[in-house]
Amino acid sequence: MALLTALELTIWVIEAQIPAPVPVPGIKLGLASVITLAAMASLGRREAGCILLARILLGALFAGSASALLFSLTGGVVSWCVMAALLGLFPEKLMWVVSVFGAIGHNAGQLLAAVIVTGTPGILWYGPALLAAAIVTGVFTGLGAMYLTRALRAYTGRK
Repeated sequence: MALLTALELTIWVIEAQIPAPVPVPGIKLGLASVITLAAMASLGRREAGCILLARILLGALFAGSASALLFSLTGGVVSWCVMAALLGLFPEKLMWVVSVFGAIGHNAGQLLAAVIVTGTPGILWYGPALLAAAIVTGVFTGLGAMYLTRALRAYTGRK
């Protein structure tokens, strides 16, 4: 779990250095989610939740921002809840579907946090752009998680 936490944090830090692909606030690739979802499928929901929370707390510590902690925590927890609820309902080859819904949950959680923090419901106009981005990035990260899960299973000899 410590290794996966370190890997997830490293991916998160590297991704933070990549310029946003589109000029809409909040859109990122979400590559660290590959580790969260693969950990959930390989180790279990609770363990993946611990890895995610450790990454969020350490990431906020490194970023030095309370707002980063609030938005990451809100998005991450909602995403984790959605993925934890859906993971067993889809076969492994459809892990990308779980990831898409997790990405949608992440964006919804962050939008909710933004509305609460700013008191501005107009922020919800970002919803359609974030939904489109969640679908695209969710497919990408879900496929990555599926292949990583298969590789971890092959490496450990587990079914």
